[in-house]
Amino acid sequence: MCGILALIHANASETSAARELHEALYLLQHRGQDACGIATCASGGKIYQCKGNGLASKVFRDDGARISDLPGYMGIGHLRYPTAGSSANAEAQPFYVNSPYGVIFAHNGNLINAPELKRFLDYEAHRHINTESDSECMLNIFANELNETGKARVNDKDIFAALSRMYERCVGGWACTAMLAGFGIIGFRDAYGIRPLVLGSRPSNNGPGMDYMMASESVALKQLGYKQKDIIDILPGQAVIIQKGTSPVFSQVQAQKGYAPDIFEYVYFARPDSIIDGISVSQSRENMGYELAVAISKVLTPQELKEINVVIPIPETSNTSAPCVAARLKKPFSQGFVKNRYVFRTFIMPGQKAREKGVRRKLNAMEEKFAGKNVLLIDDSIVRGTTSREIVNMAREAGALKVYFASCAPPITHAHIYGIDLASPSELIAHERNTDVIAKHIGADKVIFQDLEDLERACAEAVSPGMTVHKSQKFEVGVFSGIYVTPVDAGYFAHLEKVRGETRKMKMMEHAREAVANGSAGQREFDIATNGIKVKDDGDVVPASSHNPSGSVAVNGNHIEQKVQGKRKREDGEETPSPREQMDISLHNFGDYAG
Repeated sequence: MCGILALIHANASETSAARELHEALYLLQHRGQDACGIATCASGGKIYQCKGNGLASKVFRDDGARISDLPGYMGIGHLRYPTAGSSANAEAQPFYVNSPYGVIFAHNGNLINAPELKRFLDYEAHRHINTESDSECMLNIFANELNETGKARVNDKDIFAALSRMYERCVGGWACTAMLAGFGIIGFRDAYGIRPLVLGSRPSNNGPGMDYMMASESVALKQLGYKQKDIIDILPGQAVIIQKGTSPVFSQVQAQKGYAPDIFEYVYFARPDSIIDGISVSQSRENMGYELAVAISKVLTPQELKEINVVIPIPETSNTSAPCVAARLKKPFSQGFVKNRYVFRTFIMPGQKAREKGVRRKLNAMEEKFAGKNVLLIDDSIVRGTTSREIVNMAREAGALKVYFASCAPPITHAHIYGIDLASPSELIAHERNTDVIAKHIGADKVIFQDLEDLERACAEAVSPGMTVHKSQKFEVGVFSGIYVTPVDAGYFAHLEKVRGETRKMKMMEHAREAVANGSAGQREFDIATNGIKVKDDGDVVPASSHNPSGSVAVNGNHIEQKVQGKRKREDGEETPSPREQMDISLHNFGDYAG
């Protein structure tokens, strides 16, 4: 899951596109904390870019000093949330290819046929892919189709035709923004509408005409002066092109195959003050609370319900749902946890121990809210159970007598394949486990999950006032049911586990090397730093055996050169430095440099 942006001012002499995109990054920071970037285009078609790993405040500096290096009247922005792939600096977006026409690209989602696309680009299109990102694949598929025009300059019909051909090759869920140097901005969405994208307009502040902006969520537009009445959803399979000084041109580049926004947007990811596909995120979460209260009433006995003293949310997403649970159950509501807002989301941390420590850093239980009480905790979802177990432990340490744990989402039993790397199925606590086993694992007296049907109803009935939803609109719920809206090849899940394993491998190696360097390494970290890591066929990551006379590490049956403390051995025995970070080579990138 990522955040994407695009902006074009009516006045081509404007130079402030980056300033507004920079502000919008902060409004969508919840959608991606791993990396971010902005690319702009000034008069003459010259492109400027700044991107890198980290929050917007790190990449652009706290005072936004780097924005002055990004002049231009139009631009696009991106916030990266880790998916099943590398998190190298080189994968920070926007991506860029100079041929044809200078294309800049920002992508939110996931392609489930990326290996097939890479083979096509290599053997048929002869285009080099420099990262492990499926976003770079999609950009090059688009660029290759654009190149088929053979023209010195393209028009909107050429671009729509290239997009149509790209859609025929790509499978998955996506929303994208793009920019052609000196031409304009583009936005498009997959044929099922899985990933969100909105377009807003407002009168220019600098002369006649209209400014236009696209974003993953409406809140980014509203905070920058775009009125809700002037914000529309890009429809499934639809693309829009906005050239400088003109009105948007729309085209259905692929027939709509459904209308199925990812329900996890409403459960967890989107800000509550956003409206996605006509549905109020805040109202959907309130509805989830009322529906969950009914489920709780069915699972708990009358005596257990009577004994509940207080309903407490797990910050922050469930802050909207928990009061509704309390109201329906006629129980007191209280904020029992204080959240530290300056730590990362725990379920994306590398390693179980890191996640457990992360929970303690993120939340603090107030003893006076728990001591001597039977508490009902409300959370948006339960993924691995790591966070939930630590939270239950914290509640008991604060003096809670009984702890009931309720989730606004149904049990998450399957992989998310459209852009959120929640976990491998084997890591999901609800995968092939019942509620009694889950409750025992996290230490709760009982666990209650929302029914899928009730969750879908909670969202479907949360239509924002004055808006309508498509009569055939449903939701993508594959993480709960295992039934996905797009066709999925049977081999994709094995591929996904391998990719996840490689990602965990890189993170664990980095962690082990840092631990050795600062003197805090245990035996496991020392073994990893010394002997390396291997990824098993099922994606599991384990320390490599030290009993290897060749000095190489066996990965998938193939021996690769061993890396020790940032170095690797050449065939002649001499050690050479190995890259600690891969940098983007497409443009001079300010985000690659410290200072």
